[in-house]
Amino acid sequence: MKLQQVTEELKSQHADAAWITTPLNIFYFTGYLSDPHERLLALLIKENGEQVLFCPQLEVEEVKASPFEGEIIGYLDTENALDKYPLAINKILVEAAHLTLQRQRELIAAFNVQSFGDIDHIIKSLRNVKSESEIAKIRRACELADKCIEIGVNFLKEGVTERQVVNHIEYEIKAYGVNEMSFDTMVLFGDHAASPHGVPGDRQLQNDEFVLFDLGVIYENYCSDMTRTVQFGQPSAEAQAIYDTVLKAEQEAIAAIKPGVTIKDVDAIARNIISDAGYGDYFPHRLGHGLGLEEHEYQDVSSTNTNKFVPGMVVTVEPGIYVPGVAGVRIEDDILVTENGNESLTGYQK
Repeated sequence: MKLQQVTEELKSQHADAAWITTPLNIFYFTGYLSDPHERLLALLIKENGEQVLFCPQLEVEEVKASPFEGEIIGYLDTENALDKYPLAINKILVEAAHLTLQRQRELIAAFNVQSFGDIDHIIKSLRNVKSESEIAKIRRACELADKCIEIGVNFLKEGVTERQVVNHIEYEIKAYGVNEMSFDTMVLFGDHAASPHGVPGDRQLQNDEFVLFDLGVIYENYCSDMTRTVQFGQPSAEAQAIYDTVLKAEQEAIAAIKPGVTIKDVDAIARNIISDAGYGDYFPHRLGHGLGLEEHEYQDVSSTNTNKFVPGMVVTVEPGIYVPGVAGVRIEDDILVTENGNESLTGYQK
């Protein structure tokens, strides 16, 4: 199905081939994942569906052991990979957001390319709707993220630092088979959490404040991304009011998600609740984003997105209020759009 949609797009744009160079997109089509560093890693998909993977010679055997069934062009560091596959291409579709000017010049020189088009929108559309296999992997990544929160909460005590909690979570979760986090784990205490993208440091936990956890893990190349803000003691009345507002905004926004609903309307539900409570100026980011092979991917759950939810999408819902000197509260869940509504893949208590 993936190849069919690409070849249909090639025919629609009267193009001869697609040239895919983002490693995660190459994995999406081939089942082979690699970080090529400065070397070329590229997938050529022709109009007839044939696939050619250009990779460093040192990775050829790994590609052969992967699910990829197309032609493999391995090259040495002293060779020009494109010289090993002579081809004339009139028009080629590329990832406009990833192709560098240098690589574009190399394509023109090697394949005599006359014109370029964009394949990004087709790949985004494909990755936007997850297969059952992808959903199963994201579900497990979410279960492991729940476990991370549990580990972190159980480690809280007066005087512990944010960095100590981060280190404890990332060490303990390895026992569950996690080798990599989706992004840098965030643990912020009290007013330090009033910075939405704060960096954990030596701030020590005090009694009667909130603790914000924002983290995710990678399971079989698929990501989770969740946030919990938990009580340590009894936070101030204002901090609790902020928490209650964020929780209401998140719950009502999630309740509205189902196929056919316009994405910006869900953002508006959460944003209006926060604004009506007097905190509109303290909610400075979109409501959420797509989730899958990357922790942030297509599409935005924002006030400008007029697309509709469709079954198989996985998105985050993460409203927040950040009041300097008082508290920062964010609550985030990973939501699967189902045929009739939605399912939260993250489940740690709120």
